Amino acid sequence: MTWDSVLKTLHHQYDKLVEAATFERIVLWFDACLFDQSMLVHILSCLSLKEIRNVDLLCVDTFPGIDPFHGLGQLRPEQFAALYPGRHAVTDEQFSFAAIVDKAFATQDITLLSELSKKADAPLPWVSAAITRWLQEQPDPATGLGRLETLILAAIRAGCQTPGKIFASVAAADTPPQFWGDTTLWAKINSLADRRPSLVRIEGPAARLPQWESQVPLKEFRIREK
Repeated sequence: MTWDSVLKTLHHQYDKLVEAATFERIVLWFDACLFDQSMLVHILSCLSLKEIRNVDLLCVDTFPGIDPFHGLGQLRPEQFAALYPGRHAVTDEQFSFAAIVDKAFATQDITLLSELSKKADAPLPWVSAAITRWLQEQPDPATGLGRLETLILAAIRAGCQTPGKIFASVAAADTPPQFWGDTTLWAKINSLADRRPSLVRIEGPAARLPQWESQVPLKEFRIREK
């Protein structure tokens, strides 16, 4: 993926937000995870800047019979339909709060993010937990590792050496809702190998795990602690 393609994609996404002004009503469906909540506050901030306020929001962090619940992607069509009556209009307070959170993420203001993570009565009730999970990815003062990196090393020490087994181990150990996927986890493994000194050794048909589409099969890689 080139920078030009990334820029083109971003322009297309922002154009779609501008086009939203022509819609009678906008309904946003979002998961409670870190990834979705960071996107949610940015989208609400953009819509507010364009004075687009005809917005409904539907976000859930649980669903009966699904445990662990990571997000809407686990639901069948009829389960989606059952959630629809629970949508609510986004309030002015929520738009204002989203702008504060969006700025905190954009500027990486750790002090503000820490304060927001402790906000018990947040207008967007899933944001505080999402920010808490983001802060856990910041380097630990003692080890220099974030939570995902720590869980990866724990998985390897427990005997998981293939990307698939490491993924399964980390997914089982991390707190739902899961905000990351394989691309994120492979990047974390690669970063552990790139450290000086390296913390893991990647063995296989390439020096690093592929991040995107690749002809190199993941099952041929082995990751070991150094």
